[in-house]
Amino acid sequence: MTALDARHVTSDPDVAALLASLTDPDLFAVLFDRYFAELRHYAASRLGGERGDDVAAETFLVAFRTRGRFRTDVPGGGNVRAWLYGIATNLIHRQRRDEERRYRALARASAVIDRGVPVSSGDDATVARVAAGALQPALARALAALPARDRDVLLLTAVAQLDYAEVSAALGVPPGTVGSRLTRARRAVREAFGGTDPTRIDEGTP
Repeated sequence: MTALDARHVTSDPDVAALLASLTDPDLFAVLFDRYFAELRHYAASRLGGERGDDVAAETFLVAFRTRGRFRTDVPGGGNVRAWLYGIATNLIHRQRRDEERRYRALARASAVIDRGVPVSSGDDATVARVAAGALQPALARALAALPARDRDVLLLTAVAQLDYAEVSAALGVPPGTVGSRLTRARRAVREAFGGTDPTRIDEGTP
């Protein structure tokens, strides 16, 4: 069975174009045009805007170099979007300390704003995100405290809006593991928010 056997690809209206982009370098832009913006949004939510740009761009470089490894003959295989998010998440792992440091900085900046204390001009981008309600202090602290693999699952579902099967394919873990990690992560977030979970669409803003 070939890695690009369309019979085993998950349902996708543009599957033919996506598969062609994996075999024809001239068509690889199909993937970039379709997924760059959302991958950049996901990476930026974890690392900040500039690094989000870098991670999104590097995701496609890695995808292009390793496109021959894309498989459809394994459980969860054939989902191009999940595959790209898996690459992006692995790249984010290399900057895990920076991600956690950023969450702590957001929490501190939020506290400063709440007290009405001016923040230095060098923190303008952080302040803008916090002031817009992009990440509340308690949520920033909760995310920083989560084990990396639990945080991955939470943010892939809350920010990237991947379902269990897609997260499973992205991370290469069974759906049951996705569920247990998500349960732990949401429990920690609810504890930080007194029983509510702002990462759930029906309870707050992801």
